[in-house]
Amino acid sequence: MLIIQQIKFNDLKNGQFINDYYTETELNKLFEISKGDPLELIVLITAFYGLRRSEVLGLQWDSFDFENKTITIKHTIIITNTDGKHRKLEGKNRTKNKSSYRTLPLFDDIARILLKSKEIQENFKRAFGNSYNKKYLNYVFVKHDGNIIRPNYVTEHFSTILKKNNMKHIRFHDLRHSCASLLLAKGIPMKSIQEWLGHSDFSTTANLYAHLDCSSKKSSANALESIFTITNINKKENEENASSSLKNN
Repeated sequence: MLIIQQIKFNDLKNGQFINDYYTETELNKLFEISKGDPLELIVLITAFYGLRRSEVLGLQWDSFDFENKTITIKHTIIITNTDGKHRKLEGKNRTKNKSSYRTLPLFDDIARILLKSKEIQENFKRAFGNSYNKKYLNYVFVKHDGNIIRPNYVTEHFSTILKKNNMKHIRFHDLRHSCASLLLAKGIPMKSIQEWLGHSDFSTTANLYAHLDCSSKKSSANALESIFTITNINKKENEENASSSLKNN
């Protein structure tokens, strides 16, 4: 079973919007209600790897090394404007930046679902025959007829899933932020989170998630607690009050 941990943070900071996120309970519920949905595997991979929408849709079968259990983020699907009116879907053999090209461990549960998905994809390919779109043969996330799953569909359908199941609304991109918050909750260093998410600069990660990092705050709290011995003060006051009460009696 895929299990997630959680931490909590505010929606506002200095009057600016803070990216929302899902907690452990909410993510596991999302995984449950997404079973059998066209976005099931997209949601799982996005949440566990903190991928951008362009990265998850750009995954190809050769992105996965099932023998060595790795996933490599190296290709993206984006929408470009051609003349200000028409929008074109493009696959690019490059990521947002150099750091976004990264290789991560492949979870056993996700590998199992991927292989099942590939089997289903092959069945539809045979069923559609010559009408199957062979342009996107190597892509993981395609429709039954071989057409690529478009970015706008992911955004819109994700919102529909949440609304249909009375879940708190978050953007699809907030699954990426949920991943970061959960890693911090597990005590993963900010530098490691930068590498996991593929940020080009450490300051990007720090600026986005520093308010979630409770480890340094806990250290400060422990230091102050050792200085200000409130327990001892209260104990002394209680002893003085008890002594005074005995004298009065």
